[in-house]
Amino acid sequence: MKIMLISDEEDRGLWDYFKKEKLEGADLILSAGDLKAVYLSFLVTLANRPLLYVHGNHDGSYDNWPPEGCDCIDDKLVTINGVRILGLGGSMLYNGGPYQYTEKQMRWRIWKLQGKIRRAGGVDIVVTHAPPRGYGDQDNLPHRGFEAFLPLMDKWKPKYLVHGHIHQRYGTGWERTRQYGETTIINACGKTFIEL
Repeated sequence: MKIMLISDEEDRGLWDYFKKEKLEGADLILSAGDLKAVYLSFLVTLANRPLLYVHGNHDGSYDNWPPEGCDCIDDKLVTINGVRILGLGGSMLYNGGPYQYTEKQMRWRIWKLQGKIRRAGGVDIVVTHAPPRGYGDQDNLPHRGFEAFLPLMDKWKPKYLVHGHIHQRYGTGWERTRQYGETTIINACGKTFIEL
């Protein structure tokens, strides 16, 4: 299964200069947040592929105008073509805006999903907005990752954890992929692809 990963920055090659062949072979699109709803609706319509998303910290407008034809997987475990995908959107709480959480709140969200993960026999891909703490995040509170994702990866060993939130233009040290035990952590900012 080939999966397109997107987040944070609309890709002009898809948005302004869309050609269907740019998505050839992609079976699924996963959004890690902070993209315009109209962009997601555009992609799901023209690509004719399922598009699953989690909320980013700037996705408050989704409450009134959600992306049409797309499925929110926040706080859900879904299975697509045998691939188990868990969604945990949002960022660290820094100004009281929508889709911001304390570390304790994120741990609680994960705890509530444990039974579903156990019944599914595990999870293959975790889609978040913020990265795990210490793996591609920054020290300032708005861009700090969640420590709660580390025991989640320790226990369930997903093949991938996909996040956004940290843009390449934020400075040095940006990497598309990092490794944490058996889990490959991928920053989906812009767009990239994985295969399972």
